[in-house]
Amino acid sequence: MNTAAPRIAALFTSAVLGLTLLSGCSSDNVDCGLDQCTVTLERSTSASASVLGVEAKFVSADANTVTLEVAGEEVQLTKGQQAVNVGGLQVSLDSITADNVGFVVSR
Repeated sequence: MNTAAPRIAALFTSAVLGLTLLSGCSSDNVDCGLDQCTVTLERSTSASASVLGVEAKFVSADANTVTLEVAGEEVQLTKGQQAVNVGGLQVSLDSITADNVGFVVSR
């Protein structure tokens, strides 16, 4: 009885599934785990990233609040605030500097 073929098929399926989960991130400024991505965007009006199947764009920021457009919906995030539900994803502010904003997107 040949059991190698089912094992090879299972290994291939596992590899494809792993790559699919990690492919939720498509930008150099996105760092993903299995169900969460950390995004760092420059504070410029053209900054954006594709993350977990949605587009996240920088809109504006001040010292404590960042406005982003995530999945076509504008959302304001404040440091220390709990995650906000946007397009079926949870989004929270991670950091604000003079040059960048960092936020976390999770499923």
